[in-house]
Amino acid sequence: MEMVLNGLAETEALAARLARAARPGDAILLSGPLGAGKSALARGFLRALSGDAALEVPSPTFTLVQLYDMPGGMTASHFDLYRLDGPDALHELGWEEALEGIALVEWPDRLGSLAPPGALRVELAPLEGDARRAVVSGWEKRAW
Repeated sequence: MEMVLNGLAETEALAARLARAARPGDAILLSGPLGAGKSALARGFLRALSGDAALEVPSPTFTLVQLYDMPGGMTASHFDLYRLDGPDALHELGWEEALEGIALVEWPDRLGSLAPPGALRVELAPLEGDARRAVVSGWEKRAW
């Protein structure tokens, strides 16, 4: 599915739709160049999933992963793999444990063979102004 997101509000609306459909064990892979809106989508997703519109969601650029306790005892993990050379360091970051909850991954090309085959993939590309194009694939049998 391809769509144009006109600004932050529409990006957050897509994130909320995805959060309503997400389940433990899901991975959501966010691709696109710097400034495409990956972190904004992840922030909107985590806020919607938690039910807390003011949830502090810092970018995990330097920590590589941020963990969030969600309602129902589930954990959501937000990975930013930009600084990672490849999948070898993922084990140290708790990748396997992250897949028991929900894993949001920016720069998923760094996952290599560890990319989950059933992941939802969201590819973002900047357009004019605050708009961005989003191409969403995966979860074909799931309504979102």
